[in-house]
Amino acid sequence: MDHRLTVEHDELRRTVAEFAHDVVAPKIGDLYERHEFPYEIVREMGRMGLFGLPFPEEYGGMGGDYLALGIALEELARVDSSVAITLEAGVSLGAMPVFRFGTEEQKRQWLPKLCAGEMLGAFGLTEPECGSDAGGTRTTAVRDEATGEWVINGSKCFITNSGTDITGLVTVTAVTGRKPDGRPLISSIIVPSGTPGFTVAAPYSKVGWNASDTRGLSFSDVRVPGGNLLGEEGRGYAQFLRILDEGRVAIAALATGLAQGCVDESVKYARERRAFGRPIGDYQAIQFKLADMEMRAHMARVGWRDAASRLVRGESFKKEAAVAKLYSSTVAVDNAREATQIHGGYGFMNEYPVARMWRDSKILEIGEGTSEVQRMLIARELGLPA
Repeated sequence: MDHRLTVEHDELRRTVAEFAHDVVAPKIGDLYERHEFPYEIVREMGRMGLFGLPFPEEYGGMGGDYLALGIALEELARVDSSVAITLEAGVSLGAMPVFRFGTEEQKRQWLPKLCAGEMLGAFGLTEPECGSDAGGTRTTAVRDEATGEWVINGSKCFITNSGTDITGLVTVTAVTGRKPDGRPLISSIIVPSGTPGFTVAAPYSKVGWNASDTRGLSFSDVRVPGGNLLGEEGRGYAQFLRILDEGRVAIAALATGLAQGCVDESVKYARERRAFGRPIGDYQAIQFKLADMEMRAHMARVGWRDAASRLVRGESFKKEAAVAKLYSSTVAVDNAREATQIHGGYGFMNEYPVARMWRDSKILEIGEGTSEVQRMLIARELGLPA
């Protein structure tokens, strides 16, 4: 397969790269240290159309595809992952469920503002007692027969973009009934921000992604209209499996960007830093580290672009998405560790981007499916027992 970019995709890549270096890089370090959400940067990303990249123009999107989204995420993550994950979650987890499964009315109500970056959406899946075991959802939604409303009770945790000043909705998975064999019927329901009984907790104190928004949510007799059901009742589990498959392609692109950013920063440092009278880049020990880092980033890029190309063509991509996510997250951690080592003591100082990259890399092996879950998925696609 030819993974060379089209003229349009390459123009997007160069535009986002310029934005990342000229706008994001000078500001993000300070925001990261203060644990502040980058509202100004998000507004500019919205004006650029990045939140609408894979959506049709009729809903306010740019008419692009998932490959375009991945390109943007990779270039942003080469500079900063907090900004990149804000875009990834806003598109893949916030807007995409509405686009994939929403009614025409729901799409026209929510997508224009989500595509413009004027509003962020979030995806309420993970719960305190069921992370990888999403089928163990305990949040419930009961239909009030008198009003037709859904009454939601429960809690969610680790939800990205759920508590910003511009968060407009959270799509919540909840048990809405039982199958004949007793297994839960899980449905997806849109809960607008500010709905009575819907409480957003204070931001988590995180190891990384410190300029992004991540919170816990609770629902106490939260009432929303019956029309807020997203897709068919009982299809929520299948819906989020599809959303997570696509999201893994996006996370793989983000992880590739972080891995490549580690190369970028380390090559620059190796040319400037001198030891024993020579730039450290003259020494084979450093050169070999950098060669291995570049190899890993390159192969991660091949992986996510392959998965994205299959997705865009409408082909099966579940295995390829799992492979790309597993590999790219692993090499992001590896490259961040090596970049820190190359920088020595300076790599432990927050003023250097590689310190941020080191802190941001580990979550990539956990979020949107742990590395263990990816191995399970790959094994199943190989025909091995579930």
